[in-house]
Amino acid sequence: MDERKEKILQAIVDDYIASAEPVGSRALIRKHDLGISAATVRNEMADLEMLGYLEHIHTSSGRVPSSKGYRFYVDGLQISEVSPQEQKKIERWYKARVKRIDEVFQETAKLISEVTHNVTLLLAPEVGKAAFRCMHFLPLDEERAIAVLMTDAGFVENKIMDMPCGATFKDLQELAAVVNERLAGKTLPHIQKTAMREIADAIADDNLYDAAAEIIESALNSSKKERLYLGGGAYITEQPEFHDAEKIKDILLMLEEEELIKDIMRSHLSDGLSVTIGEENEADRLKDCSMITASYHLGGELLGAMTVLGPRRMNYDKAMAILNYMNTNLSRVIGRFRW
Repeated sequence: MDERKEKILQAIVDDYIASAEPVGSRALIRKHDLGISAATVRNEMADLEMLGYLEHIHTSSGRVPSSKGYRFYVDGLQISEVSPQEQKKIERWYKARVKRIDEVFQETAKLISEVTHNVTLLLAPEVGKAAFRCMHFLPLDEERAIAVLMTDAGFVENKIMDMPCGATFKDLQELAAVVNERLAGKTLPHIQKTAMREIADAIADDNLYDAAAEIIESALNSSKKERLYLGGGAYITEQPEFHDAEKIKDILLMLEEEELIKDIMRSHLSDGLSVTIGEENEADRLKDCSMITASYHLGGELLGAMTVLGPRRMNYDKAMAILNYMNTNLSRVIGRFRW
């Protein structure tokens, strides 16, 4: 594609993203310093349509980008940086809304949706990929306590437990110290019987040991699957493209199919940003949508993914910028909420 066609295509995509209205040659001339006549712009637009980069809406004289046009646009996009003002807004969001580490994932999905005005899906790691961070006890009353097991990836298991016979809250604190020393850094499924025997020997109290073993077993059984968080579901109803009741019904029903969404997100896991546009999506119900997915890491290990889902006419630059930022900062955010 020559430079003039590229410049015109970029202007059309930018204008259509902003307005959701088909773009005509006169509007391009008024808004952009193209340095050519309206007739030349019309000819170039006709060529871009013939080449498959633009589509003609029959009820309008203007054109809209095709999936091929969006792909060319995205491949040449210089992704913006999240501004210092936006970074401060993100910090304020977490400070105001997140009090515990297990809230990070849901609030991150909501935050990205707030920035992009699109649906956000966040795939959080399964427990099997997470390492034990600590066990913690909180007094509830004289006969009960709250046991909390936390991993480095944000998984939290809370359990109200009866105080073991003859035990004090100080005994539970000492139990936690022993468990934390022996298990710190071990992935939950790989906590060996040897480590558990060492804990039993160090505690020398069967009732206390049973309490610790029960909490660890509960953590293993309660969430062996990856968890999916959704933010901004209502935004999809605001998009002009989805005012058709059947289209929006199909997409909303698909979002209910958790395992299917997880499979789609896993197929886009990579070390960078993955963008699929329109017909590039394998699922038929996403042919009118675009998906931008970023993976995130903790301690160098790939753990999960964040996806922005919206119409083909989404603001790619804004979505890619916030995903890039969160991709590199999510582990830092998780780290801030350690006990």
